[in-house]
Amino acid sequence: MLDCTYKGELSMALSAELKVFTDNEENNIEKKYELMWDIPCGENPQQDAAIFKTEGMADFEIFDNKTLTYSEIKSVTQIANVLSEFYDVNSAVLANNTIICGVSLGSTIGEACQNLIDADPISIVNGAVGFSSKVDYYTAEILYSVSVGLIIAPDYEAKALEKLLCNPNIKIIKLNTPLESFKTISQKDIHITPFGTIYQDFNRSQLGKDSFKVVTKTKPTKEQIEDAVFAWKISKHSHSNSVVVAKDFKTSAIVQGFASTVNACEYAMDIACEASKGAVLSSDNVITSQETINAAIQGRVSVIIQPGGSKNDKKLVEFADKYNIVMIFTGIKNYKF
Repeated sequence: MLDCTYKGELSMALSAELKVFTDNEENNIEKKYELMWDIPCGENPQQDAAIFKTEGMADFEIFDNKTLTYSEIKSVTQIANVLSEFYDVNSAVLANNTIICGVSLGSTIGEACQNLIDADPISIVNGAVGFSSKVDYYTAEILYSVSVGLIIAPDYEAKALEKLLCNPNIKIIKLNTPLESFKTISQKDIHITPFGTIYQDFNRSQLGKDSFKVVTKTKPTKEQIEDAVFAWKISKHSHSNSVVVAKDFKTSAIVQGFASTVNACEYAMDIACEASKGAVLSSDNVITSQETINAAIQGRVSVIIQPGGSKNDKKLVEFADKYNIVMIFTGIKNYKF
C-alpha cells in the first residue's frame, strides 16, 4: 500500500520503454531494479506492465494514495521534458494519450492555463496538464471546471490543492526535482527489439536567438524570433514528421507522426484555421518540397523555421521571398521516431 502522499522517483525512458520481454529478461529486470508498482496493463489490456526505480530519476509525489497508468507515465514524462524548456517563465503543457497537444506561456500561471485551454479545448478534457510554477487557486478553479485527468506542477497553494482533491478523478503530482535541472537527469532511449536492443542518448539540442540563420530577404521582428524559438522547442519533443504552428507564445496546432512534412503542414493549416495567419511554423524535418511552402502560404504563415540542408534550399528560399515569408535555418535536426 502507498502512503497518502507517495514519495518516489519518476521513471523516465527505461521503465516506460521496455516493452518486449523474454522470461529471462524479465527476471533480470526484476533483479536489477526495485519495483515501484504493478501497472494494471500496458498499452492494451492484454499486456502486463510494471514500473521500476532506476538510478538518477526525478523525485515526485502523488497525492491521495494514487498510482499512474502506463499512458500517464509516458504523458508526464513528455510534459516534464517540454516544461524544462520553459522553466524560467509561466508555462503550461497539455498531453493526451501521451501526445503533446498544446503549449502556452502567460504573464501568470493562470493566464498560461487559460491560453492552454484556448489552444486545444477538446484534448484538455481528461488530459494531462503540467505547469512550470506553483498552481494557485484561480488556476485550480479553471482546471476543476474543465475536468482534467492529471496535473503535474512544482508546487500547489494549499487552497488550490484542497480544491483539486475534491475531485477524486484527478491525479495530482508534485514534481520535486527543479525543472531547471530536469534536462540533466540521465534519460536514455532504450528499445528491446527482436533484432537487438537499441540504445541512444537523450536529445539535448539547444537553440539560441543567435545560433540560427535568417536566409530570406524578409527579416523577422523580435516578436517573431521569440515565437520561432518557442515553436522550435516544442517541435523538438514532437514525433517526426511534425509541424508546430504558434503565435504569441501559444500553439494553435501540433501535428506529429506524419509520413511526410507536406502532409503534416497541410493538416496543421486545417487545424490552426484562422490562427495560422501571421503565425510561425516549425518543422522538425528538413523541408524539401515547394508544396510545404505552398501549404504555409495558404495558411498565411509569416515565418518558417526548419533545419535547412536540402538540395532545394536555394529554390525554396527564393519562393519564400516571393511571398514575403521569413525563412530561418537552424542547422539542427530533431527527428523523433
